[in-house]
Parts: sequence; C-alpha cells; structure tokens
Amino acid sequence: MQITSHSSNISRGDSRALLSDARYLTIHGMMQRILGLSFCGSRIGLFISAYLLCGAVASEELLIAVASNFSEPMAELAKRFEAQTGHNIKVAYGSSGRLFAQIRSGAPFQVFLSADQDKPARLADLGLADSASRFTYASGELVLWSADSSREVSDSNALLSPDVHRIALANPRLAPYGTAAAEALDELGLFAKLSGKIVQGENIAQTFQFVESGNAQLGFVARSQVLTLTEIRAGATWVVPDHLYRPIRQDAVLLNRAIGCQVCSEFLGFLREDAQLALISASGYRVD
Repeated sequence: MQITSHSSNISRGDSRALLSDARYLTIHGMMQRILGLSFCGSRIGLFISAYLLCGAVASEELLIAVASNFSEPMAELAKRFEAQTGHNIKVAYGSSGRLFAQIRSGAPFQVFLSADQDKPARLADLGLADSASRFTYASGELVLWSADSSREVSDSNALLSPDVHRIALANPRLAPYGTAAAEALDELGLFAKLSGKIVQGENIAQTFQFVESGNAQLGFVARSQVLTLTEIRAGATWVVPDHLYRPIRQDAVLLNRAIGCQVCSEFLGFLREDAQLALISASGYRVD
C-alpha cells in the first residue's frame, strides 16, 4: 500500500495551528451571533449554540492501517463503527511488514491492526506506539487452498501432486501468514523439495489472487479469506494443523501520534465488544 502526501509551503505544525484557529474562530463567531439574539428571555439561545457546537466538532476521521488478511471483517466493522458513532474511518490495507515500514517513515496512521504481535511490539519499543494499548484482537488460521474444487486437498500430500507447478505463499519477510506457511513447510520437511515451485505474494491478498486466478494451483492463505467465498468458488481446502506453525496472534495498537485521541480509544474499545468479537469469530478467526 503506497501512501501519497502532498507538500505545501506550510509546515505540518503550522497547518495544524491554522486549522485549530480557523475552527475556533468559526465556532466562536457562531456562538456570539446566536447569543446576541433575543428569545423572549429564555435560554433557548444557549441550547441552540451548544447543539451547533457539538455538531461542528463531533464528527472526526480515523485513519487505520490494517493487515490485508483482515480486510473482509474490517469493512463490516468500519460500517458498524461509523453508524454507531458518526465518525468516519479510512483504512489502508497492506502486508504488516509494509505498513510497519510506512509507520516508521511517518505515515499518518493512528491505529495499527497487524497480522502478528511482533510489529506492534517493535513499534512500542521504538517509541512509535503506546505499549499499554496493545492487545490481541484475533488469532488467525492457515489453510492450503485450491480454487479447483475437483482437486484433492485433504492433507499435505496435495503439495506433491505432479500437476502442481506453482504453490503460492505470502512473503515471509513481510507477511505473518507467509512466515506461518514457511514454518509449516519446514515442519513437513518439504520446503527445500518444493522451493522451485514456490511463488510469493507481497501480502496475503495477492497470494489469494494468485490461486484464485489459477496462476498457482495451490496456496497457503488465511482461513478467513476462504470463508468469504460462495459455494461455487469455494474450491478445496486443507486446514493446516496448528502444531506446524507458531500461533498467528494479531495485535492492535494505538500509535503515538494518536495518544489523547478520544475516537481512536473508542474504536479500540469497540473492537472488544461482544458483538464485534462475534463478527470476528464468524469471519474465521479465534478470539480469546
């Protein structure tokens, strides 16, 4: 995911100050005008000014960096949060490694939903995230998937089929699900044997596309991705035993630039609500 910024002759600090001043002058002027009106001696003027003031500042925009594997549930969670709070959410999807690099480079994200625990922890160690805010919002499951429903994919023997020419997995350096796939292949003693057939996607979404398009006969993807498919497109799946790879615990964290942001804290609390945990579970994740 590439973040594009537009430069100007005003520094970031100056632009924020100007925006705050403009907001203050607009609201202050509105209140002065309303309070100057006569409403038969009543306090309705104060009521109206308070109402307009709340409307002017209540709606905020939240910018969240989200691991690609979580795109389907995140889309629904964003809709729910916006409907529930009136705030707007913008989401940038990508591999956890790529998002991590962008955050280190100053990308203006406020909340990070990674596909692992390592990268949020490292951001906290670097002084870029609030360690006290970090928690596991989901635990993922790895599956071996073929878009061809007639293919036999009941265990790891599917990887050895002579008509399998390409096996897709996400880049282990960037994507936790790719790391898990590499670990599983190592545990099965197949990584070296199959290395010539492996193709890597930058993230789990691209890996899924390799298989869905038929460019790869098999691929290691997230169980949550397969659950979103209709019966016609479901293909064939083997759930990789979880003892073959380290748990894929996915952590959320508040980034330092957003400390003190009330709507950011509201969103992190929202993720822990029972209704949202039920949605995450139904999307193919474990919730603890």
